[in-house]
Amino acid sequence: MSNFEKYLNSFIEYLTCELNYSTKTATTYQRILNAYNDFNIKNKYNFLNIDEKKANFYKATLIQSGKDNKTTSLHLSALRCFYNFLVEVKALSNNPFLNLKNPKVAKKLPNFLNESDTKKFNLDIDYNNDLLVRNTLIIDFLYATGLRVSELCSIKVSDLNLSNKTLKVMGKGNKERIVFYKACDEKLLNRYLTNNRNNILKTTSEYLFISESGKPLSTRTVELIVKKYAQTSDVKSKVTPHTLRHTYATGLLNNGADIRSVGELLGHESLSTTQIYTHVTSERLKKVYEMAHPRKNLKK
Repeated sequence: MSNFEKYLNSFIEYLTCELNYSTKTATTYQRILNAYNDFNIKNKYNFLNIDEKKANFYKATLIQSGKDNKTTSLHLSALRCFYNFLVEVKALSNNPFLNLKNPKVAKKLPNFLNESDTKKFNLDIDYNNDLLVRNTLIIDFLYATGLRVSELCSIKVSDLNLSNKTLKVMGKGNKERIVFYKACDEKLLNRYLTNNRNNILKTTSEYLFISESGKPLSTRTVELIVKKYAQTSDVKSKVTPHTLRHTYATGLLNNGADIRSVGELLGHESLSTTQIYTHVTSERLKKVYEMAHPRKNLKK
């Protein structure tokens, strides 16, 4: 095992055990750092002897390879984190990537469904079709709660508080929060819990949404369920679990919720993350302006 591999393995363990990064993020960082190691080997660089000039050269290489600004920023963030770790364990005295600025990433407006599209999801349900009931509940739950798909897949039956319609969710960074699901179809949920879920199970399971093996559904499986359900419901827009999360946030804002509260409901750590939704309030603000301005009744 090379010196780089030893430090990389320790770094990945540090990410998951100390910083509580998700397995997905740790795997992504590991892939990025292995590509960085290939670059160093090719250029005969020692990763412990990288200065800011060489770090800048790597940044330029990422951009020249055709990676977009978002991907380049992710690579630089992973490297910055790795070298912070090396400084912390005293393998280095300074971080060569510390002062490198990430390229500007244009904020992409979130894709969300309009009201007419969301109404198409409210189809008549065949309660004898166990998988259809499960899949319909998944759609309803995502839209009613704004959960991330990874959070949905991790829900255990014991996380549900049926009396006050809340559930405990373990979000990013292993941070627990309370999510409200009162807007969920109660009849659908109760029918699934008391009947359909038991019919699907061939064994015991603690998870809410399960496959026939009793294992929790993977995020990829849920993505396919959402995609197929949207197509069956004749929704023309591209629909993913994240589309339903965006739709949830958009609906709250358009109905008067303040952006800070929406951020808390979504489990955002920073208000800046929630600000991608500010565009959806423009029409509502226009109406407020037209209704409340002292000169509202003046004719042009």
